[in-house]
Amino acid sequence: MTNLKFNINDTSLVSKFTNRLRSLASARFPANVRQKIDRNLFFTLGLGTNPCPKNRTCQGPNGTRFAASINSVSFVQPSVVLLQSHFFDRSKGVYSPYFLISPLDWFNYTQNTPINTFVSKGTKVMVLPFNTSVELVMQDTSILGAKSHPLHLHGFNFFVVCQGFGNYNPKEDPKNFNLVDPVERNTVGVPSGGWVAIRFTADNPVAIDDIFSFHHFDQGYGSCIAIWGLKMALDGKLPNDKLLPPPVDLP
Repeated sequence: MTNLKFNINDTSLVSKFTNRLRSLASARFPANVRQKIDRNLFFTLGLGTNPCPKNRTCQGPNGTRFAASINSVSFVQPSVVLLQSHFFDRSKGVYSPYFLISPLDWFNYTQNTPINTFVSKGTKVMVLPFNTSVELVMQDTSILGAKSHPLHLHGFNFFVVCQGFGNYNPKEDPKNFNLVDPVERNTVGVPSGGWVAIRFTADNPVAIDDIFSFHHFDQGYGSCIAIWGLKMALDGKLPNDKLLPPPVDLP
């Protein structure tokens, strides 16, 4: 048996291998990548901080509390079940339908660390009309150190059309998008100090009980990330985009 010797930290080798992966794109297994995009999204991912609660000990920088975020918004798990509050029209004050499509503050995500590492808190969803074609670019940030982020989208497969290192360039990088035979997945890793672009169609109204969850998944770290706030939800808009309401005898 051949003994393959390689450096486990050879990022360049791994990146080159990953970027050469292709789908079959055959008549039996087509790669139905949407060529026309209805909604372009740009999400920055990473760790920030929040003030430490009173009478608590926090291990973040200068005694702060770690807070994961997407577009500088750290997800807050509501005390009311999202699905029930939505169906019974009691969502006011439970969540906001105005999640940012891009960060408010643009900076050199992978080089210069901002002085202010605080992130906001919120329970927000993004409303997508049924059958919306979405292009989502996810960018790692080095606010508290660069890190790879494996992310999973419930209820969908998506196409990984491109990935790279450094800051995503919206003018130049789309020229390298593979819209012919990209790999199809439901989980993808955002490179440490880099970015990844995916495309999918929001055409599954039964996914995760009508609210599509997009969250971090990492062994030994993912549970902390969910608590720290790296999570979001996508919600359908029209009646045919949704599941039937819960039964009247639901506890």
